[in-house]
Amino acid sequence: FITHGEVVFYYLHLHDFFDITLLVNKKPRIGGTIYMVTEKLKVETREEIGKNKVNKIRKAEYIPGVIYGKDQNTYHVKIKENEFYKTLRKFGRSSMLNLDLDGETVPVIIKEIQSDVINNKVVHVDFQKLVMTEKIKMNIPINLIGKDNIKIQPSMVVQQLDEIEIECLPGDIPEVIEGDVSNIDFKTPLLVKNLNIFGNEKITILKNENDAVAILVEPSRYTEEEPAETTEETPEETAEDEKE
Repeated sequence: FITHGEVVFYYLHLHDFFDITLLVNKKPRIGGTIYMVTEKLKVETREEIGKNKVNKIRKAEYIPGVIYGKDQNTYHVKIKENEFYKTLRKFGRSSMLNLDLDGETVPVIIKEIQSDVINNKVVHVDFQKLVMTEKIKMNIPINLIGKDNIKIQPSMVVQQLDEIEIECLPGDIPEVIEGDVSNIDFKTPLLVKNLNIFGNEKITILKNENDAVAILVEPSRYTEEEPAETTEETPEETAEDEKE
């Protein structure tokens, strides 16, 4: 069961089907910033490019993917399906990973995961190669805390912003961003400037500080309102035809 606008937590098993787009990082926090995974995820260079050829890869229980970076070569790779699910379940999708590419260690983040609309299995992964001295932009999940301490009852918290785009060095990426809703009321929402990372000089928030993250509503009002429709942007990365 979920309420509109809130993030769903999925506990994955290797061969379960799941909606990967709703997966959030569930590993322990390490000092408030993202943890560099020391374990390596083995990936292999692939010659198979194009929709028909990558479908054969998927039938062999591999996931096709690409590794790219600013002013760097793009590598077409494949990953064993069960190893990718295992890594994702253990470390989440916001962690920095070490890929083992033909014996070379490549630090990356998961930039995009595409899943099949019918069975929800992962069909393509984009990895962004990191340069530790260069800032990157990425979206980080927002976790609401303090729901049990809200004094106004009955009421319902509606999360309007599930994640937020930030810019920082790879070593300063927060594992999760938190917002405390314990003091909000019907007229006082939780704003971007109330998030725990606001004011951190190492992190630039690419969102207006007065935008609402979560609001408090009466249950009757919430049930009467229709959820706003959302549209997904079309991916613009390489190997577009492979993702279909």
